[in-house]
Amino acid sequence: MTDVIENAALTWAPAVPPSDLEEFGVAAATVGGLKVALYAVDGEYYATADLCTHGAASLADGFLDGELIECPLHQGTFNVKTGAAVGAPCSVAVRTFPVKLEGGLLHVGLPGAA
Repeated sequence: MTDVIENAALTWAPAVPPSDLEEFGVAAATVGGLKVALYAVDGEYYATADLCTHGAASLADGFLDGELIECPLHQGTFNVKTGAAVGAPCSVAVRTFPVKLEGGLLHVGLPGAA
């Protein structure tokens, strides 16, 4: 649940229920007009931008292995906790967003007025 925008106000946008992540550990959502991928890792929830920084592929369509998401296009990998690109050919980090569970839904923290 990495907050990449420190000391900034966040707008919490509802995304999906945690049950959407049960089968594959990852699900796509659109929050505030932004496509994100949400992940369940060891009982915690994380979110990244859904678009691979190497190619135009949805990370939510990738394979989640522990805390690593594999891009379905070229099999590069990112750490979903930090956004770091950890496997070639990916070399640019993917943006991360904080996630909280509230009212039975996962909410993604987006920059903006609270």
